[in-house]
Amino acid sequence: MPKDNGHNRQMRERIAHLAARLMAVDGIDDYALAKRKAARQAGAPETRNLPNNDEVEHALRAYQQLYQADEQRARLLHLRKSARHMMELLARFNPYLSGAVLSGRAGKYSEIELLLFTDSMKDVELFLLNRRIVYSCGERRMRISDESRSVPVFRVGTDDADFDIAVLEPRDLRSQIRNAPEGRPLERVRIDWLEAELAKPDGFAA
Repeated sequence: MPKDNGHNRQMRERIAHLAARLMAVDGIDDYALAKRKAARQAGAPETRNLPNNDEVEHALRAYQQLYQADEQRARLLHLRKSARHMMELLARFNPYLSGAVLSGRAGKYSEIELLLFTDSMKDVELFLLNRRIVYSCGERRMRISDESRSVPVFRVGTDDADFDIAVLEPRDLRSQIRNAPEGRPLERVRIDWLEAELAKPDGFAA
């Protein structure tokens, strides 16, 4: 394997910053897609020296702090309040918050990602129907422990926010859960963490 050099490091940093801008401005919320687009913009579509997700996330936080500090902070607070409301509605299905709204990198176009741990996807669907909550259905490949599995997903749009709600089994609570394309462990928190953050004087910790 060729050794890293200054040019490769510079290209990797450039792609990381371009990807961060795509995520912040264009609303791309998929690291792999943002990096591919950024590599094309940088004139290196065939590069094998792409930044890792942590490098892109670091660049994204820096971009948001420099160019979108007030806007991003207000949006994150709004999304966390919306997440709390939806988690209260879905309390019987054991909801957890995940994704950009948890990590703090959520921007203007970010969805609220929830994980439900319940025995019956049909019960979730009936709940949404009875509440007259408009939704669409889909699936996502996730790695749960060592198993790759198609997980049902409900996508819900409200006046306040868009939600991506994955439905897992109760036994999955004890497992490490990863997004299959990236292989990154998903952090997740219960509503009490969210309520504690929102109870802070400024609405959340930076």
